[in-house]
Amino acid sequence: MLTAEQLRAARAMLRWDQARLARAADLSVETVKRIERLTGGLASQRAGTLDALQRALEAGGVEFIASGVRLREDATVASIPVEDLNAASDE
Repeated sequence: MLTAEQLRAARAMLRWDQARLARAADLSVETVKRIERLTGGLASQRAGTLDALQRALEAGGVEFIASGVRLREDATVASIPVEDLNAASDE
């Protein structure tokens, strides 16, 4: 189960602001802000919203692991344009 802390950490690792994550996940900035204000597990949130956030962050180079998050070995921080992330999620 994803936690709010993992989402905040993943976004920070990629050096993305909330607006960039919102665009990459095709969500509103207010949705990202609301979720990031929470603490702990996010099971009560809409599955589609969490999936969109997780897919966007993973496409950016983050791996979600049991103990938190980490960058993939092949990830280049902040080098993938948002347009490419959206195209990848449509495939």
